[in-house]
Amino acid sequence: MSRLVVLAALLAIALVPASTGATAGCSASGLQGRFAAVNGSAGAGSISYALRLKNVGGSSCTISGRPGLQLLDARGRSLPTHVVPDHRGTGTAVLVTVRPGHRAVLTARFSPDIPSGNEGNPCEPTAHSIRVTLPSPAHGTLTAPVTPATPVCEHGRLVVGLFHS
Repeated sequence: MSRLVVLAALLAIALVPASTGATAGCSASGLQGRFAAVNGSAGAGSISYALRLKNVGGSSCTISGRPGLQLLDARGRSLPTHVVPDHRGTGTAVLVTVRPGHRAVLTARFSPDIPSGNEGNPCEPTAHSIRVTLPSPAHGTLTAPVTPATPVCEHGRLVVGLFHS
């Protein structure tokens, strides 16, 4: 091979950006959400709902930790919401890669019908949707329907786990 061909090949390789293997954080615009009851989870006055964030974009992305959550009424107004971790002191460093067409899922457990000390009956207005603020490295905010719509007692207390695939 001539030196010119070798030099051109080396120059071409040098100009190609190195891949770090890192996947970008998910963007809210590339995700579609749903917060729905988990079949068979109701019992002892509580129920679990799964927040499923589907990657509707064209490339894999990552999500980690616990999102910011805000319950919303039928008109999109904020309802009382208090998010607590399912296990205090657990880390939030689990990094989940979400391939196109796949989902990141977390579970929230709450009481839909047992009021706390100073709540009325029903305990809180019915939540029809939930606003999700993505944790870093993901970014942005999206709104997902609550299926079926439900009140969340104890002033909107949601006991939330970490994302997994």
